[in-house]
Amino acid sequence: MNRRQQSTRQPPRSPHYPTDTPAHDSFGRRIDYLRVSLTDRCNMRCVYCMPEQGAQFMPRPELLTSAELITVMRAAAAAGFRKIRMTGGEPMLRRDIVELIRAIKAIPGIDHIAMTTNGLRLHKQAPILKAAGLDRVNISIDSLNPDKFRQMTRGARLEEVWAGIEAAHDAGLVPLKLNAVIVRGLNDDEVLDLAALTLDNAWEFRFIEVMPLTGVAGVAQDGVVSTAELIDRLEAVYGPLEALDQPGSDPARPYRIRGAAGTIGFISSVTDPFCSTCNRMRLTADGRLHLCLLRDNEIDLRTALRHGATQEELEQIIRHAVHVKPWGHGLPEGVLPTLRGMSALGG
Repeated sequence: MNRRQQSTRQPPRSPHYPTDTPAHDSFGRRIDYLRVSLTDRCNMRCVYCMPEQGAQFMPRPELLTSAELITVMRAAAAAGFRKIRMTGGEPMLRRDIVELIRAIKAIPGIDHIAMTTNGLRLHKQAPILKAAGLDRVNISIDSLNPDKFRQMTRGARLEEVWAGIEAAHDAGLVPLKLNAVIVRGLNDDEVLDLAALTLDNAWEFRFIEVMPLTGVAGVAQDGVVSTAELIDRLEAVYGPLEALDQPGSDPARPYRIRGAAGTIGFISSVTDPFCSTCNRMRLTADGRLHLCLLRDNEIDLRTALRHGATQEELEQIIRHAVHVKPWGHGLPEGVLPTLRGMSALGG
């Protein structure tokens, strides 16, 4: 039995989970945010996300079809999921991305659709995506230096991503959030410049700690720059950061440089995790509910779907998955995820 089979748990036929209330896990957390990976493929090869060589992608027949995905989204909405985020790999590689957004936005109960993208295709499609129902985007930009950006992404062009950022802003995909994974020795010397983007722009720039996922564990082992260190660096130049109120389920702890138009957020999954307020789960492109980003626990929806499960039966599987969601990751105990890399999980 391979690792994927070992980590995939099928729900029992009982108990029957009530359908008249939104799904909560066994710790009482309200789980209403589903991150949906549309593909594990990407048109970048970022050093903290994918190995330089040997990346394995899922065969296309294993991926959920558009019709299957919409069926799962209806069941998820019935279970109480309200916010959907399209992820990848790179979600804009999915040719039917516009049609998917339009169809999901029409599902009763879905209040908000966002997308995390590398921005390479956004400059042409931002207005179309907005018209289809996309509410906002997060765009990855790990460096403002074209040469370093090319190094970190293994070949991408910074100017194309910047054009996507401008297009998203102009299309009204706001509040606009920009993400940077900070890796010691690669881009940690740009923290001040990246934060400075918020001085004149009403954007949120989010600094993310590199995580030890499959294929990049070596980068993560020596590359983590803690949020505490980043704040010290910023305050040494900009003065004390203004701490802002944090929405209960948002993983980013928000601050503002005094007088800035935008804000700064810190996502500290490794050094200061936010498990107590977690409200999310992930749907992989091949139809597994991944219960915690940094654990291997998964529950298979695709098999049930392809064996004729009704929407009500899928809802029960989803409610079971929510119920057995673990409290948090096991990094302090040395438990590392081994099943999937970041490109297969969507962050």
